[in-house]
Amino acid sequence: MRNEVLRGICAGFLVAGCLGVASAGDGNEWPQFRGPGGSGIALDPKSRGVPTEWDTTKNVAWRIDVPGLGWSSPIVWGNRVFLTTAVDVQGTEQPEGGFYLGKDRGGRGEHRWLVLAYDLNTGVKLWERQVHQAVPPRTHLKSSYASATPVTDGERVYAWFGEFGLLAALNAEDGAEVWSFSEPPRKSRENWGFGASPVMHGGRIYLVHDNEEDAYVAAFDASTGKEIWRTKRSPETNWSTPLVWENDQRTELVVAATGGVTSYDLNGEALWELRGMSQITVPNPVAGNGMVYVGSGFVADRQKPLYAIRPGATGDISLKEGETGNRHVAWLQQRAAPYVPSFLAAGEYLYVIKDNGQLSCYDAVTGTLVYEERLRGHFTASPWMCGDTLFFLNEGGDTYVVQSGPTFKLLATNTLEKLCLATPAVAGDRLLIRTSSRLYCIGSDQ
Repeated sequence: MRNEVLRGICAGFLVAGCLGVASAGDGNEWPQFRGPGGSGIALDPKSRGVPTEWDTTKNVAWRIDVPGLGWSSPIVWGNRVFLTTAVDVQGTEQPEGGFYLGKDRGGRGEHRWLVLAYDLNTGVKLWERQVHQAVPPRTHLKSSYASATPVTDGERVYAWFGEFGLLAALNAEDGAEVWSFSEPPRKSRENWGFGASPVMHGGRIYLVHDNEEDAYVAAFDASTGKEIWRTKRSPETNWSTPLVWENDQRTELVVAATGGVTSYDLNGEALWELRGMSQITVPNPVAGNGMVYVGSGFVADRQKPLYAIRPGATGDISLKEGETGNRHVAWLQQRAAPYVPSFLAAGEYLYVIKDNGQLSCYDAVTGTLVYEERLRGHFTASPWMCGDTLFFLNEGGDTYVVQSGPTFKLLATNTLEKLCLATPAVAGDRLLIRTSSRLYCIGSDQ
C-alpha cells in the first residue's frame, strides 16, 4: 500500500533547455536549466522589458507546435533556442497533471529522440537532429522521455537522456554530432524515469546520474566527451539538478539527494555532507547571500526541510536532533521545502512555491518567515525573476506575476493552455514557455 501511495503522489517530480552562435552572444544567454547559475534569475537588464501580461494571442511574438513530448526547458544562446523532445511513432500519449495513483505510459513502440533549434526572433526551425531511436521502458504518465534540460556554451549543445544513458554533443550552428557518450540503461525508482539536468563549468560537463543500480557523478571534457573522473554514489534515484557553487572560498558541486546532500570539489572528492532530507528529492540547490539553499519536501512527509548552508564546510555537518543550526548550517525551516519546484533566492528574500500553491517568502539570511499567500492551481515548474518581478506558472497554464519584496502584491494573472510542467526560459526581453504541445515566445506587442 505504501508503494502505491508513493507511486501516485510522486508524479510531480518527474518533470522536474544566432548566426555566429559560438560567440559570446548578445545578452540573451539562458544556457541551462533555470538560466545562469541555475538561479532562475534573468541577469540581462533587458529582461525588465519582459511583458507582465499575456494570453494565447496578446503579447505573443510567435508560437509553434513542438513534435512529441518533453518536459525539458528551452535554453537560449544569442538568437537560437534549443529544445529536446521524444516522439512516439505510434502517436503521443497525453500526460496528466496533479497527483494520481497507478498510471504509467510508454513501452508501446519505437520513439525518436530529437534535439531542435529555433530562431528566437521568428520561431522558424533552424535544424533538427535525431540522436537515438528505440523502444523505451514504461514510465509514469506525468513524466516524459525528454525531461532533462540540455546545456550549451554557444558552440555546442549537450543533451542528456537518462533512460538510455546517452549524452550527446551537437554543433550549435547546424546540429551535427560532435561526440556522444552512452552506457547501458539503468533502472529508475519504480520506473518513474529521470529528470536531473547536466551543468557546465570551466569547459566541463558535470552529470549526476542517480539510479537504482549504478549511481554516480561524473565530469566530461566538453570539447571531446572524454570522461575526466567518476565518483560512485549510493544507488538511489533522485531528480535534483546539481549546482556549481562559486563561493568566496572555493568552487564546489552541490548535489541534493534523499540520502543527504553531498558537496564535491571539482576533482570529484567529497567535501561535506548533510543528512536529513525527505523521502524524495527534486528541487535543485540555489546560491545567494554567500550561502547555498537546499531542501526537499515530499508531500507525504511531515518534515520538509529547507537549509541555508555557509561556505567552507568539511565532513558531516548534519544537525543533531532538536538543532536548527550549527557552525555551517545557518538555519533550518523544518516544513518549508517544496516537493518539485525549486526555490528562488532574490536578494535578501527566499521565495518558495509549494506544489499546492502555497507561496512563502523568507528572510534569506535568518530564515524568518516574512509572508505566506495561496496561489491557485498545482505547481511543477520552478519560479523565475525578471527585474524586480516574480513569476509563478501552474500546471493549468496560469502565470501569477508578483512584486518582489517583503509584501505580497499580485500584479497580473496570465493564462495560456494546459498543460504546463516545464520551467520557462528568459531571453532578453522575451519569455519562452513550453506547454505539452507548443512553444510560446512572449514579447511586447508595442
